[in-house]
Amino acid sequence: MPGKRSAQWRAERLRLLVQPVLVLLLTAGVLVWAFRRDLTVTQQASLNAGNIATVTWQHVLITVTVVLLVVVVAVPLGILLTRPGYRRLAPFFVGIANIGAAAPAIGLIVLFYLVTRTTGFWIGVAPIAFYSLLPVLRNTILGFQEVDPLLVDAGRGQGMSAATVLRRIEFPLAVPYILAGLRTSLVLAVGTATLSFLVSAGGLGILIDTGYKLRDNVTLVVGAVLAVALALLVDWLGAVAEQVLGPRGLK
Repeated sequence: MPGKRSAQWRAERLRLLVQPVLVLLLTAGVLVWAFRRDLTVTQQASLNAGNIATVTWQHVLITVTVVLLVVVVAVPLGILLTRPGYRRLAPFFVGIANIGAAAPAIGLIVLFYLVTRTTGFWIGVAPIAFYSLLPVLRNTILGFQEVDPLLVDAGRGQGMSAATVLRRIEFPLAVPYILAGLRTSLVLAVGTATLSFLVSAGGLGILIDTGYKLRDNVTLVVGAVLAVALALLVDWLGAVAEQVLGPRGLK
């Protein structure tokens, strides 16, 4: 068992070193490949430094906002649903989150647009947040359920209040589960954000859509590769967060 754990640790460290290099190579490679070509006037309108930076920033902003919303909603709700008196409500809320995860992301975005009859940043963010909610909610509940009841009893036996036990014992032990769910939500959010252009929320999907509509393979490839590179970067950041923020005694 120790040997297997050591091998997994080395594999994870290797991946943490290789993945950002791969992101850099993908990003630099596709941009050099595109800008060294003789671009048409139409391509130059999409493939210029200013526009690429703008749509990339929009994509990042959508992803970060979605993840913040998910954390603000899912973590406190998950904690509440593990408290006595509220546990019976857990299947109901997990079921609602399951609906969001099971529904096609494009369907959620279109339905939200049809209901609100408007477009913009938040019309793109809200359905993606609903779509990405389940992993964090489910893992938060699981993390608190996996805390050894003997540790909770020991804390209460030392005179700790319920809030202190939650803060000093239960939450730190549940952090690895929460971070694992958050990492999954990050990847879901950055991938689904490519659809936010449908409601004028911006993002790298604009390049993909432009390339597809104009049958412009250069713009299409640049948008797709940058979206892949951003997803890999976000996954890497999630892995780093798991390593850094997880309880030291459990590493």
